[in-house]
Amino acid sequence: MAAQSDPTRISGRAQRDRVYRKVAARLVPLLFVCYAVSYLDRVNVGFARLQMDDELWFSDAVYGIGAGVFFVGYILFEVPSNVVLHKVGARRWIARIMLSWGVISAMMALASSPASFYTLRFLLGVAEAGFIPGILLYLTYWFPAARRGRITALFLAAIPVATIVGGPLSGWLMQAFDGVADLRGWQWMFVVEAVPAVLLGLVVLRRLDDRVADATWLTPAERDLVTADVAAEDDAKAGAHASVRDTLRSGSVWLLGGIYFAVALGIYTISFWLPTIISRSGVESPLAVGLLAAVPYLVAVVAMVAVATHGDRSGERRWHTAVPTVVGGIGLVAVGLTQSSTVWALLALTVAAAAVSSAQAAFWSLPAALLSGVGAAAGIALVNSIGNVAGAVSTSLVGIVADATGSTASSLYLFGAVLVAGGLLVLTVRPERVDEERTPAR
Repeated sequence: MAAQSDPTRISGRAQRDRVYRKVAARLVPLLFVCYAVSYLDRVNVGFARLQMDDELWFSDAVYGIGAGVFFVGYILFEVPSNVVLHKVGARRWIARIMLSWGVISAMMALASSPASFYTLRFLLGVAEAGFIPGILLYLTYWFPAARRGRITALFLAAIPVATIVGGPLSGWLMQAFDGVADLRGWQWMFVVEAVPAVLLGLVVLRRLDDRVADATWLTPAERDLVTADVAAEDDAKAGAHASVRDTLRSGSVWLLGGIYFAVALGIYTISFWLPTIISRSGVESPLAVGLLAAVPYLVAVVAMVAVATHGDRSGERRWHTAVPTVVGGIGLVAVGLTQSSTVWALLALTVAAAAVSSAQAAFWSLPAALLSGVGAAAGIALVNSIGNVAGAVSTSLVGIVADATGSTASSLYLFGAVLVAGGLLVLTVRPERVDEERTPAR
């Protein structure tokens, strides 16, 4: 019996690849769909505002503050949520997150004033806090670093896919259901798009395993292999940011947070303002806006998986993060210069979206390479929290500046410069701390 559970029985590269393909096939599709639904429920307010403005008289500033206050609740509860997940297990905690955010997302249909709009967005952030860093932490339990970049990219590809599918869906729901049962199309959109979150929460409760040891769908030898690979990696990082206190006081963690602030600034600026930029370039139909909004993210899916796959094969992490971050900044500046033309603005948005999506996927290999244990739970959550400050800043500032100047261009120029600075900051991380040598054993 001991020989059957000996991890050396699965030592060849092809056999290891088969085991990790099996793990990925079990976990990634479910987590991918969960994140896609989560992200759509977070940013569909960008489509809703195409009708909400006319009915509720929301200015750019009101919309921007409402979109941004989501991140206040999200940031406040991010670190404690991830620490709780590490202690109680991903299955119950991720299910709780999804069920609560689904209910609150549906309640967005009840928004009738700036105050109710702000309150519901804040509560949605509280409900969703910990989901993304929780999943990123969860993936470190199942995949060693040499395989994690591509897996992380596949998971984060849910962001562009959510827009590819959700943009046209949101536009269609708003157009087709407008006036049904005396509700506006934007209200129907919030209700209909919240249902999958609740259903998926129940699926997670049934299907997700907290630990490799719980995975009865793996053989004993396969479980031992994965456990040994991940444990060997944790042993190599032993003593580095081993406690929550050490992690929160680490200069490296705060540096990573600053870098992710820049990357997230690009992600959320595009996500929340893409429909508005396309609409103001001369496209009036909500469905047409949704279809055009899908174009940049079709390219982004291909780009982010290609960059992450190349990063895994080469073991190089810094340049794979820095270059897309800088290109994303240049893309945002180009959007500001071309937003009066639908064709040119869409081209610039495509470059920016593909670049910042690739930067985000490549970035998450950096904290995963530096942190382990409960320190990883707190560190990943802290980095994500700092990054999500960018969500509040970008959405609010763009709205306020647009009200004052009549254009989003000034904000796009500023955020483009921040992205370029963030890309340069990546290169201050010492390569020996994050880059890897490729070995056939992993």
